[in-house]
Amino acid sequence: MNAQDFPSTRPYLIRALYEWCSDNGFTPYVVVRVNESVRVPREYITNGEIVLNVSYDATSSLQIGNDFIEFKARFGGKPFDIIVPVGRVAAIYARENGQGMAFPMEEDDLHIPAPTQAGTPVAETERATVQLQSVDSTGGGAPDHEPPNPPPAAGGAGRPQLKRIK
Repeated sequence: MNAQDFPSTRPYLIRALYEWCSDNGFTPYVVVRVNESVRVPREYITNGEIVLNVSYDATSSLQIGNDFIEFKARFGGKPFDIIVPVGRVAAIYARENGQGMAFPMEEDDLHIPAPTQAGTPVAETERATVQLQSVDSTGGGAPDHEPPNPPPAAGGAGRPQLKRIK
């Protein structure tokens, strides 16, 4: 049996970090690379990604399965059913201290076609790199789900990087 025959460790790591965040009173956030398989409110997508607060306070009926993360959340006061394939999760981290884990891109993300306008290439698509760092923890409870700006992109690197904070 080779490594490709084993199930992905990604959903198990996401569940473990979610539980760690919850047990320690942190707010778990996931960064999702959006494509047609991701069901989220499109108006909250920035640079092809969306940051979702997946805490108990911000979600209802949360299920983190091996294939999908599913829950109900409010965006701008309106309820939405959110469905995210686990393979589209780029990172999970604690809002309060930035500790978490970034995941490598899956094979379908490695070759992104350039956007076109009437069949003519406009520009190369630039992939944002997730860098987990300390995140501003100001702000009260969890009213409506309003994701923060994603962590700043690192210059030029092609894959997510995790900054260790001791």
